[in-house]
Amino acid sequence: MEPEQRYGYGRDHANRRRYPWPAGPLPPGRVPPMWALVCALTWVLTGCQDMSSYPGEPVVVPAPATATLAPGPVFLAEGECSSRVGSSFDEVSCGSERAAAKVVRRQWRPAGRSGPVCPGRSDFVLHLSESRPAADEDGDGQVPEGYACMRNLEPPHQGDPGGGGGPRTIVGDCLYDTAVRKVRETACDGSAGRAPRYRVGAAVAERSACPPSTVLYVSLGGARPVGCAVRV
Repeated sequence: MEPEQRYGYGRDHANRRRYPWPAGPLPPGRVPPMWALVCALTWVLTGCQDMSSYPGEPVVVPAPATATLAPGPVFLAEGECSSRVGSSFDEVSCGSERAAAKVVRRQWRPAGRSGPVCPGRSDFVLHLSESRPAADEDGDGQVPEGYACMRNLEPPHQGDPGGGGGPRTIVGDCLYDTAVRKVRETACDGSAGRAPRYRVGAAVAERSACPPSTVLYVSLGGARPVGCAVRV
């Protein structure tokens, strides 16, 4: 039988709603739990890609954000699992019937301007904060404690190629126009409600290596930072 859970409150900053977050008890040696703040979760799941350009324009490639893993035991460490009920997340055993997603990478610092540094097939990101009013700098009582890159234990996998989401744009993903020279990821099969207009067909070191059929350059980051997108 799983231990009884006590609840405090976290906040969904995107919607300004309050939701329950477990406050214990904890296994021996584990630090007090942090509140998972689902900051801009919609952005994470839809794979927003603002740094793109068309042939003949310079490509701006973001530098990878740096991160440091937390020393010692941490809440939602790499390899651990969480349940998910609405916007409430709880660390559980990966063998539990409540387990819904697994931490595939844990970063200790907040995401940089270029976004979370996650494996290519991550499905979503949890931005974590600890309740420490005495150490807070912006008045909300929360101190950022990095983020966790998550992969659903079962389909659907938004982070898979063509899945329509995830924190990164990868080869096989599809995009649609949202504004002048700005695109957003969508499911290649059209199930996300937005018909795809482009598909990332290749990742290369520089745009000169893209095939002639390329109509859009997409910044991917990593060793091959330029995505070559074609019309679909």
